[in-house]
Formats: sequence, structure tokens, C-alpha cells
Amino acid sequence: MDTTQLLKGVLDVAVLAVLRTEDGYGYDIVRRLRDAGLGDVGDASVYGTLRRLYAAGSLSSYVVPSDGGPHRKYYAINPQGRSALESQTATWLDFAGAMSALLVDDRAGAPTNGVN
Repeated sequence: MDTTQLLKGVLDVAVLAVLRTEDGYGYDIVRRLRDAGLGDVGDASVYGTLRRLYAAGSLSSYVVPSDGGPHRKYYAINPQGRSALESQTATWLDFAGAMSALLVDDRAGAPTNGVN
């Protein structure tokens, strides 16, 4: 299955989840998403998502100067973002449960190949 399309649908909630416990800058967020198992996530997609979530009011940002290069723009989840994360988490869990029920048939003796 091509995970690219799946990622497009869940990237907002994934970014909010990554920022739930610790603020981060763009590449740090990309790395944390990849470390969490979303290896196909693209840098440009994450940066676009950060801009969109910031514009929507779900994130705040601040700049941290760097001694060894350009400053870094950090993003932090705010109360509106936490509310969005809570709502999107509930939606995802309902959806994932429904898909799991469709894909995993654990009834004894039930056909699994679509033939009755």
C-alpha cells in the first residue's frame, strides 16, 4: 500500500502529536516523525504542515539564535492545538478501529478471502 496518501490525511495530527510533549524546529520534527515510524514523510510536507497549523492558530512559534549558523524557528502546540489534537485523536481511533474490524476477521471459521 502506498503510504504517501495515508500520510497526507494524518500529517496534521502526527505533527501535533510530536509537539505535544516537546517544542521543535522543522528538521527536528521531521526526524522525530521518521523515528516514530513515518519514514516516508517528506521535509517539504512537514514544513508546509507547520506553516498551515501556525496560520490556523494551532501552533505558536519563537526564534532561537544559533552560534553556529542561522537561527532556528521553533514551534509549540498551544491550547487550540491541544484541542485539535484531542479531537483528531478521537476521530483517528474511531477510524482505525473500523478499518481494523474490516481487515481482521477473527470469527472462528469465517472465510477471509471474500467467498461465502
